[in-house]
Amino acid sequence: MKITFIIIALSLLFSINSYVILRGYQVLPTIYAIRSTYLIAMIALFVVMMITMILGNEISPNIAKTFSFIGFSYIIIFIYLLFSFLVVDFIRIINHFIHFFPISVASFRLWIMLITMALTSVAMIIGNYKFNHPKIVTLDLSTDKPKQNKTLKIVAVSDLHLGVSIDKKMLQGFVKLINDQHPDIVLLAGDISDRWMEPVIRQNMVEDLRAIKAPMGVFAINGNHEHYAEIQNATADYLKKAGIVVLRDQVNMVNSRFYVVGREDKSNKNRKNLSEVVKGLDKSLPIILMDHQPFNLEEAEQSGVDFQISGHTHNGQFFPGNLFVKKMYEMGYGYLKKGATHYYVSSGLGIWGPQYRIGTESEVVVINLKY
Repeated sequence: MKITFIIIALSLLFSINSYVILRGYQVLPTIYAIRSTYLIAMIALFVVMMITMILGNEISPNIAKTFSFIGFSYIIIFIYLLFSFLVVDFIRIINHFIHFFPISVASFRLWIMLITMALTSVAMIIGNYKFNHPKIVTLDLSTDKPKQNKTLKIVAVSDLHLGVSIDKKMLQGFVKLINDQHPDIVLLAGDISDRWMEPVIRQNMVEDLRAIKAPMGVFAINGNHEHYAEIQNATADYLKKAGIVVLRDQVNMVNSRFYVVGREDKSNKNRKNLSEVVKGLDKSLPIILMDHQPFNLEEAEQSGVDFQISGHTHNGQFFPGNLFVKKMYEMGYGYLKKGATHYYVSSGLGIWGPQYRIGTESEVVVINLKY
């Protein structure tokens, strides 16, 4: 079954890529140098992308880093060209029957391709800058429970995707950004590793993760990507070496003042119901929940949770992905309150694949929780 899925997926990928390359080749002027350069460049980019996705963990770190950036950048170019060519072909089909388009179709196709490439180039430059300059989102929240007259400063991040693309140097920047907020507690809300743990271990990222400073502790949960690791518990075991408390359908009471609850990821079919995880807790104390994928938000409200942090969606990562995210989730990005429960779905600090934020932001979330 798995092999069949892979064959179908690869066949579809090759077919769509062939359509984009062929359409671009047909649109360009019939000058050998132009067409051949386009053809060679597009095929080379596609090959680099496939090498990155399939063999990224098997090649040397420096080559893998370069291939990753180039190959995943091609995804942006490919997607925007695909949309452009599909729109143009749709217009051509309509024009064939109605003849509403007065100018040369060939000229129109070329201009649309050139405009698409120009806009894509600008969007990628801005998008890479935005990825490399995360914003700080600040939330001032309070619970409806009996007051202890205290304020807890939480720094929450999700979707670091550490590995080949998000490497040790980037992690060091992330850690500095987190520490600069002077948190009381740090929450890592899943997808801390990308796919394999081997690049994380090879770069000795444990020393950088250990450098996260929070007097009340650093807590983490699994995301769906943690389940792509070589061994099921590889990421959790590594994080524990860094002094990070990994909660997998577990609860930790902090200083007898509040609870931190961590759910196993939704991709784990054996994860417990939230009501079972929080059973027996003193509901008069604040309950802070990490749940990587923002599904079934009503569960937190029904379980007496005061604040839930999620990630996973990346807010679509790049346009028009953010539009799809809005349709897929009750809250695909941002702040929501249901009853007495506060929710925040983060777009993530790291990223999967292309290092661009087009129409979205990389972010660190700072929550000042009064309780």
